[in-house]
Amino acid sequence: MHFDFSSAEPIYQQVADQIEEAIFAGAFVEGTQIPSTTEISREFKINPATVLKGMNILVEQQLIEKRRGLGMFVMSGAQNKIIAKRKASFYEDYVKSLIIESKKLGLSRSDLQGLIEKGYRHE
Repeated sequence: MHFDFSSAEPIYQQVADQIEEAIFAGAFVEGTQIPSTTEISREFKINPATVLKGMNILVEQQLIEKRRGLGMFVMSGAQNKIIAKRKASFYEDYVKSLIIESKKLGLSRSDLQGLIEKGYRHE
């Protein structure tokens, strides 16, 4: 994890985003325990209440759950929920701006499709 203390984005949101990314990437597998509030706060010198606020965002989204006396665990289906959320926002976050920029460049639909195909061939 890496936190940008000079960012306009609140630290608690960065905590939530980075844990979500780790779940998405498979670093925190469903059913496994994530680092405790204390561990994260100590390692990155962040107020424990700030870390907990970030974790509570993920609890509300039903991505992680608190197990009394044990800690926080990745919920079953969490990775699929993240994928579904990201697919739903993909158009707004990426495709829309891609189309706007391609129109500014004078690229046709077939030009853009060709570039996308080229990208798939090279990946």
